Amino acid sequence: MAMKLWHIGVPVTEKRPGMTYNEGMKLWLSIPEENEYLYEYLKFEEGGPFPEVMHRTIHVAYKVDDAQPYVDAADQVVFDTGIGDDGGRMVFVFKDGVLLELFQG
Repeated sequence: MAMKLWHIGVPVTEKRPGMTYNEGMKLWLSIPEENEYLYEYLKFEEGGPFPEVMHRTIHVAYKVDDAQPYVDAADQVVFDTGIGDDGGRMVFVFKDGVLLELFQG
């Protein structure tokens, strides 16, 4: 298993400069590589697919080769896109009280 820190997701209530909108996710987000701390600011809109807990909880995101072993070890699965046609998967889990995003792709 291999994992690499990708970003830290920080929910915000106000849109910040440089954020772009993702219509499908109903979400404003920044590009984490544009700041030295790798913060990805997220402003969730109503009606999006993400559970409320994600709207108010900071998460740590990792790129992983295979998300499943981490999902199996998680305390709770919060949101899972499932495996797409391209083999990509985005899953949010709680592990030891910390919200993690696991990005396989």
